[in-house]
Amino acid sequence: MPTNQETAPEPVSFWEAFIYWLKLGFISFGGPAGHISMMHQELVEKRRWISEHRFMHALNYTMVLPGPEAQQLATYIGWLMHGVRGGIVAGVLFVLPSLFILISLTWIYLSYGDVPIVAGILYGIKPAVTAIVVFSAYRIGSRALNNHLLRAMAVLAFIAIFAFDISFPYIVLMAGIIGYVGSHFAPDKFKTGGHHGASSKSYGPAIIDDNTPAAAHTQFKWSRLITFAVTGLAIWIAVMVALTINYGWEGTLTKMGWFFTKAALVTFGGAYAVLPYVYQGGVEQYAWLSGTQMIDGLALGETTPGPLIMVVAFVGFVGGWSKEIFGPELLPLAGIAGASIATLFTFLPSFLFILIGGPTVEATRHDIKFTAPLTGITAAVVGVIINLAVFFAYHVLWPEGFDARFEWFSALIGTAAFIALFKYKIDIASVIAGCAITGLIYSVLV
Repeated sequence: MPTNQETAPEPVSFWEAFIYWLKLGFISFGGPAGHISMMHQELVEKRRWISEHRFMHALNYTMVLPGPEAQQLATYIGWLMHGVRGGIVAGVLFVLPSLFILISLTWIYLSYGDVPIVAGILYGIKPAVTAIVVFSAYRIGSRALNNHLLRAMAVLAFIAIFAFDISFPYIVLMAGIIGYVGSHFAPDKFKTGGHHGASSKSYGPAIIDDNTPAAAHTQFKWSRLITFAVTGLAIWIAVMVALTINYGWEGTLTKMGWFFTKAALVTFGGAYAVLPYVYQGGVEQYAWLSGTQMIDGLALGETTPGPLIMVVAFVGFVGGWSKEIFGPELLPLAGIAGASIATLFTFLPSFLFILIGGPTVEATRHDIKFTAPLTGITAAVVGVIINLAVFFAYHVLWPEGFDARFEWFSALIGTAAFIALFKYKIDIASVIAGCAITGLIYSVLV
């Protein structure tokens, strides 16, 4: 790669990009903001594979889609650079290392979770996770809730899910409708802003620059759209039919396939937003895992690379294990099957959204009719995340209910974690590591 900032770098081979995406899959800690920042620093600033404007343009539209925005952004850039195979490789490698790591950690958790060392570590991580969720609500809210209408939508979303237990997809639908209507009657209230807006920064010519002619594979063709749509639908139908034939419609794996498909279609606003829906289904509706296990799963998800929505792999693993779908002698295999099914059905729509919608996105510029529904959904997401924080705080601080004792040391750990994130800007991985060590020491001494 040339060091001259006045000339664009040499075109990148598919295998050079493959190595980068593989590396990213193993080092992508820090949640969506961390992932996006990592890709921006590497691909825009250092390597100059894509310009600032094109990067932000792609990011804006992955924000509109349901699904994990960072994984979709990687898929989008991979697709821009090397077509369909580039997009699939970038998206798969962003997820695959996390899946293997989470399968291993979940097996350890279920097999040795009662071991004092493991229990002590989790004792410290749980309040840290609560602090992270609260901080996430603050971070998103400070950027997204820039007027009283959006703040009111956040409050109403919190009331809807907390007081009336309204399902998350309905909240997303209503927020999107309000945003769309608002784009016609009060467009100024639904303009996007923050770090997802356009930028005039330049780090020198890039391989995919602002004025780079559109490659053949990025141009819209009905034949290509129909091919991808039919292929994706065929994969979904084939797996669902196979699961139904082998395990019946009421089978655990079949129910997981259907449930995580729905979850994938309502994950507007990132993993923190869809977690309440996963909780409603996984804990309350299907009883694949307990509320405490859900918090433990999020704790493990925060400590592993990859998108946080990979917590679905934990839910799937615990569900397959707890339901003993292959019998009591094959619990690890049952867990692997559950984790794999959850991951497949969660991420399949993400690839289709990019491969089908990418050409249309490339042919458009920012339009309020596209961004206003996202703005409304993002406002509602803030309220939903606050509800999630309340849920976590209750289970962490009063694990045995309000009638039992208050976990004062957990409260101290959580407070310290929030201060570290908010005031001192310490990264999430370091906060979790510090809280884990604190919890371990406390469990040994007490």
